[in-house]
Amino acid sequence: METILVQTPGGTPADVRRLAPGDRLTFGRGADGTPVDVALAVPEVSRLAGEIVAAEDFWLLSNFGDESSYVVENLEGGGEYVKVRPRRLAAPIPFEISRLAIPAAGRTIDLVVYAPQHTFADPRSGGTGATTLSPFSLDESARYFEVLVALCEPRLRGESAVALPTLAEISDRLTRGGTVMTRAAAGYHVGYLCQEKLRIRERANLPESRRMEWKREALVSMALRYDLVREEHLALLPPRPTSAGTTP
Repeated sequence: METILVQTPGGTPADVRRLAPGDRLTFGRGADGTPVDVALAVPEVSRLAGEIVAAEDFWLLSNFGDESSYVVENLEGGGEYVKVRPRRLAAPIPFEISRLAIPAAGRTIDLVVYAPQHTFADPRSGGTGATTLSPFSLDESARYFEVLVALCEPRLRGESAVALPTLAEISDRLTRGGTVMTRAAAGYHVGYLCQEKLRIRERANLPESRRMEWKREALVSMALRYDLVREEHLALLPPRPTSAGTTP
């Protein structure tokens, strides 16, 4: 039987609730006449704030509050998240490892939810007829792909508040040993990715000062949305330097 695991705020890895398919877990501030399974002693949280329901290899989230949306983040990278608006019932959450963030004053109250490993169909044989073409033809051994991974690195590492790397930062990140990535080369690869590989349509009337920034943002958005760059691709990058200038 598949099981959903819910780690409560401030709890140790041993402090988890196990939910079999169909089991329910309520959370909130609680009160006389309003019992909850997980009590969150925070005044900004509703007495009955929400409910988690286990459903095979995913789970459902209900937001019983009237004021704030809840955000469920995919902890396996990529910047994916699901926003569950107030009074939304049984929103399906597809992530294997996720963080449910419940807003409070100046912070969030977090529950970590572990779902079973997802199942996938076996690859089908080619069959007859014309070959299906890939919508995104990317060579993972190419230098331009390294540039794309370097652009996506902060989001893949969960550093959502960090600005995307500039061309100068990409140049520094990808220069190692006898291999040099100049700022001009980084800019060329960004343009090549936009125009030739991902075919991103440029916005009209965009000031020249904003054009490269917009290209970087558009590339990262598309690459992560369609899983063109994933956490395992970080291994293509050189080790990150530490603050002391050495590599970990």
